Amino acid sequence: MPDPNSLYGPLDPAPDAGWSTAPPRMGFFTDTSVCIGCKACEVACKEWNGVPGSGLDLLGMSYDNTGALTANSWRHVAFIEQPRPARHRTPPFEGTPTDGPVSAASAAVAAGTSGRTGTEPGLPTGAPSAAARMARGGPTDVLGAPIAAGPGGGRPIAAVPGDNGPIAADLGDGSSGPQFLGMPGAQPPGRGAGAEGRTDFRWLMMSDVCKHCTHAACLDVCPTGSLFRTEFGTVVVQEDICNGCGYCISACPYGVIDQRKDDGRAWKCTLCYDRLGAGMTPACAQACPTESIQYGPLDELRERAATRVATLHERGVPEARLYGHDPNDGVGGDGAFFLLLDEPEVYGLPPDPIVTTRDLPAMWKRAGLAALAMAAATVAAFVGGSS
Repeated sequence: MPDPNSLYGPLDPAPDAGWSTAPPRMGFFTDTSVCIGCKACEVACKEWNGVPGSGLDLLGMSYDNTGALTANSWRHVAFIEQPRPARHRTPPFEGTPTDGPVSAASAAVAAGTSGRTGTEPGLPTGAPSAAARMARGGPTDVLGAPIAAGPGGGRPIAAVPGDNGPIAADLGDGSSGPQFLGMPGAQPPGRGAGAEGRTDFRWLMMSDVCKHCTHAACLDVCPTGSLFRTEFGTVVVQEDICNGCGYCISACPYGVIDQRKDDGRAWKCTLCYDRLGAGMTPACAQACPTESIQYGPLDELRERAATRVATLHERGVPEARLYGHDPNDGVGGDGAFFLLLDEPEVYGLPPDPIVTTRDLPAMWKRAGLAALAMAAATVAAFVGGSS
């Protein structure tokens, strides 16, 4: 009789799978706050594991050319583009990286609403910002002075600073709209409309991978034993005995496992099982230049992750959260968990994943009761008819 806890709840998966002398459970902690989207982990994974190339697909919706985890992409660095109002959480320019005060003048400069800044490339000291010049009703020169009309009311001329005084510069068509002769501003797009109308654009980078669940539904439904639990608590597919039935694909709550089109077999991240046995770090974590992907004993990673979240909260990032770290969640916690900077749905992750085999005992119990009821009804019908 299997332990009823083996389908849900906290446990150490390797001993539960029969490993009597299992080492500490190993896993990944991916800190998306320091991911730069370089995709070095994708390349390292392909090179070490001999994963076929997935092509350079132009998706038409993102700079990400991989798109998702597939049989040929065991690591996937997602690019989540977010154009959104700058004040969607905390007011911009309120405080500094060291939590010090910001003067009204500095805030106005940063917001593009100050009068004379002289901080943009190509502008002399004391010149107004581009936003300030463009906000004025008529054409102005680089110092903010109105541009006078040319002789006879023709094309306007601007007084441009020269070595021996202002130099008249013909602006061309004599239009009465704002004119700007300086270099492009130093501020990002959307910053010239004032603090209220300003918008920001950000990329959320996330290196996604198989979660190596504590309760892995893919392993539970595999009819050939192709999927097995390793002594490190990870889940590995043995491709040589996979029959391509696809049960594991529909069972995975994260949509991680995929079939390769040419042979129909299932493939996914192995957490570099061959490297782990030799005491080596998985290829993706080894190649990550920012240590966004961290590998080690899962208990240590969870402590490290909790400290990192607390640090981000102290630094004014209240949206930082952990995903997949809780042993009491619907999959018993993940062997690969993440620090996210937004809701899980933004990253394409289910907000509350549940192992799809969790209700199997209750389902079999109901099926058994139904079968008994039908058998009892059949016997009663025969007995009643014979009497």
